[in-house]
Amino acid sequence: MRLADFDYELPAELIAQEPLAARDGARMLVVHRDEQRWEDRWFRELPGFLHAGDCLVVNDSRVLASRLRGQAEAPVPHAEVMLIEPVSSDAREWRALVRPGRKLRVGDIVRFSDDFSAEIIASGARGERTVRLTGGDDVYEAIDRLGHMPLPPYIKRADRVEDRERYQTVFARERGSVAAPTAGLHFTGAVIEQVRKSGAAIANVTLHVGLGTFQPIDREDFENHQLHYERYSIAEESWLEIEAAKRVIAVGTTSVRTVESASATGLRNGLTNLFIYPGYRFQRVNAMLTNFHLPRTSLLLLVCALAGTEFALAAYRHAVEERYRFFSYGDCMLIL
Repeated sequence: MRLADFDYELPAELIAQEPLAARDGARMLVVHRDEQRWEDRWFRELPGFLHAGDCLVVNDSRVLASRLRGQAEAPVPHAEVMLIEPVSSDAREWRALVRPGRKLRVGDIVRFSDDFSAEIIASGARGERTVRLTGGDDVYEAIDRLGHMPLPPYIKRADRVEDRERYQTVFARERGSVAAPTAGLHFTGAVIEQVRKSGAAIANVTLHVGLGTFQPIDREDFENHQLHYERYSIAEESWLEIEAAKRVIAVGTTSVRTVESASATGLRNGLTNLFIYPGYRFQRVNAMLTNFHLPRTSLLLLVCALAGTEFALAAYRHAVEERYRFFSYGDCMLIL
């Protein structure tokens, strides 16, 4: 297999730039693997595909307003620090990405307000930096107050106040992600209630979405690609629900990777860089709800691993023909 085998044509106008007026208003392409067929449905119909004995697994990680914009010394008066994850117990030191990366060096200071700034204290691999946040009595309060939501680069607009609510799932609890687990964005309280009425259980897991989830693959022989590590955890009661289920339906690729990592290692807490691509044998996940993903990415490879490469790419071509909305604020696919 080559990375070029996982490509498809996508008109730019199908990349969703805005969330729908209603969270649960997305279309849902339902793909049936055993029958090799698909049907065009609506996300609100999801509970009708669930039954007693099913367990729906959702990622409850909360997105940080992790994009901080400020001023550095000349010649880089405008700078940005994208926080990735804290590396000190007091959340003062963080792994981060900075812009402009070639001009900001160790020792430089980026000021976000009169009393909150970041000093670059180390350089790392792949353009990463370690920064120390100074000022502000409460680091997270300062980040929430001054930071911007980290909308992905294919959304060609600045973030707005409403993105703080819409680029966050209704079950978000544990802060730590730098991107939303987007398959979960469609859920509302009413849909969750209908899921419970179907007899299906709901299990929360946590994977803090970092660079690993969206890291580009830079080699055609992708089997040798290494993902960044991301932190995950599964509470005991959630794991018991997952183990007892006849069918596990993961909401999003992050939930898939969390459940499969715990199944493979026996550890309910830890770090994972699990890279799932065609040929992978799923241990616990049987089905998945997921948004549509960029070509040539680890996310699309995971979808192909579960649905079958030819079938998955054919379904994607159908979605393009039927003018589905793609990526984070777009429509979704249910793989059964």
